[in-house]
Amino acid sequence: MQKTLPTVNSGLPFRSEGFRTVVEALDYAAGGKTGFNFFDGRGDFSESLSYADLRERAVDLAGRLCGAGLKKGDRLAVIAETTPDFLTFFYGCQYAGLIPVPLPFPMHLGGKDAYIGQLKRMMQSARAAAAVASEDLIGYLREAAEGLQTPMVGTPDEFYRLPAGKNGLPKITEDDICYIQYSSGSTRFPHGVAASHRSVAANVQGIVNHGVKAGPGDRCMSWLPLYHDMGLVGCCLTPVFGQLSVDYVATPDFARRPLTWLKVLSENGGTISFSPTFGYDICFRRAGRARADDYDLSKWRVAGIGGEMVRADILERFSETFAPSKFDRRAFVASYGLAESTLAVSFAPLNTGIEVDAIVKRDYSLTGQAKPGNDDDGENAVRPFAFCGGPMPGHKLAIRDDHGNDLPDRLIGRVYIWGPSVMNGYFGDPAATKNVLSKTGWLDTGDMGYTVAGKLVITGRGKDLIICNGRNIWPQDIEWAVEGLGGIKRGDAAAFSVEDKDGAEGVVVVVQCRATETEARSQLMREVRAAARLVAGVDCTVVLAQPRSLPMTSSGKLSRTAARENYLAGRYDAPEADMGLRHAAYSTLTAAGGD
Repeated sequence: MQKTLPTVNSGLPFRSEGFRTVVEALDYAAGGKTGFNFFDGRGDFSESLSYADLRERAVDLAGRLCGAGLKKGDRLAVIAETTPDFLTFFYGCQYAGLIPVPLPFPMHLGGKDAYIGQLKRMMQSARAAAAVASEDLIGYLREAAEGLQTPMVGTPDEFYRLPAGKNGLPKITEDDICYIQYSSGSTRFPHGVAASHRSVAANVQGIVNHGVKAGPGDRCMSWLPLYHDMGLVGCCLTPVFGQLSVDYVATPDFARRPLTWLKVLSENGGTISFSPTFGYDICFRRAGRARADDYDLSKWRVAGIGGEMVRADILERFSETFAPSKFDRRAFVASYGLAESTLAVSFAPLNTGIEVDAIVKRDYSLTGQAKPGNDDDGENAVRPFAFCGGPMPGHKLAIRDDHGNDLPDRLIGRVYIWGPSVMNGYFGDPAATKNVLSKTGWLDTGDMGYTVAGKLVITGRGKDLIICNGRNIWPQDIEWAVEGLGGIKRGDAAAFSVEDKDGAEGVVVVVQCRATETEARSQLMREVRAAARLVAGVDCTVVLAQPRSLPMTSSGKLSRTAARENYLAGRYDAPEADMGLRHAAYSTLTAAGGD
């Protein structure tokens, strides 16, 4: 009977640096016994793929891909399900000199037509020469490929049956593109990050040696999607560079049974696992029937948080709930990253837990100053933010104003980063590249934040910032306050601004509502308005929408931009009194050509 692959590599010395390419890292890891393990939705072991077997399969596939006429630098799009086939194709591309383009699977993407449209836009942007999907999804992929110049579209088995090539495999260098990563928010105008082997090696080895300080006794666990940077780089490439075994639960299985994450961690002695805040939140909410002895989380030493803003209150509830399961709150590690920097930018120190900076709301709202405050300032007078640590070695970050001037500590501005992990540009899109990347290599992340003694705090996305009556309002403040109301779940609210016919900004809050009674709906609208006044000091338009109608990115994050577009296009049932605001704003938006 097949067993899970071991945690400790016997006979292969642990190596954490000196790899120049992804190919070199897998070549070395293949000399050991570790690799990938796959578990089903109940947390039962399904199959494994050792690094040795992966290398053998990838090299064989690479020869077949080259023999089929694909040339070095051609793009191969592959729907990134959590399977041995995806890993084989991803690494097969590396040996063949092809550029894999991981595509999302149909989850939180707004239905079949929206999903096929997204696949088509990504494949067209990448100019894919070939595309691969499982038997379950090949119909979507073939439909998306219609009208595109993608001559080879098929299932993994169809590619495995190609005749072996007679020529050798190409040489892979540090400057070659390793893969193209489309951001989770890619919709109408996808931007594909072209990650070179050089940037991947720099980022991954920084994660191994600095971020998580991995060693030969570590074991990873992940349910994150492999088309997202945190799943692909953090939980697939990084373990290979550190020769660590990985335990996988597919993302849809996690969504159905979140506590499977903790079951697999517990039973296999997982030490490193990352998640956005919502992953910890959903486990806390599903833990009602769990007993203290259901899990043993004592070996989980790096409980990383990334991919969205860090919610200290949610993490505190998680740690309290699972303390009887021997979870140590000091395992929490806040981090910051983005695909344009391969993945990681900064890490909080290990073994310290979440460090919070509570700042006075009125100061950061009116002046952009992150002034420390405390509970004595009055109810709701402070806003907690988590420190995300300093930049990785060899990397730099700066906070700048709208004119590009560096700002001192505790002044909120745009976050810029520089270093060997930063992309060379967006694939085939020099105009978009020029908008975010300077000639000296500094990247405008589009995020807002501030620093304190070298430690970074992220306050939100610049494009989501609401400016109303001369004040800066973070939409999360309103959304989180609404989520605290009875019957409202996390992710049920979206706050954004729209302009009226006179150019003044108004605040709109769309709330997914399950109540059907008129009085209950009216009461909810009153409570939402009161919450917005309390936390942000603004009057808002409240829109009650159907459950599951708020748009999500492919990684499951709320898309406020798409929610705003839906509102302006009349896709939500707004109160009749608010129609003038909507119509005036929609006219303004369409005249300007959209966001």
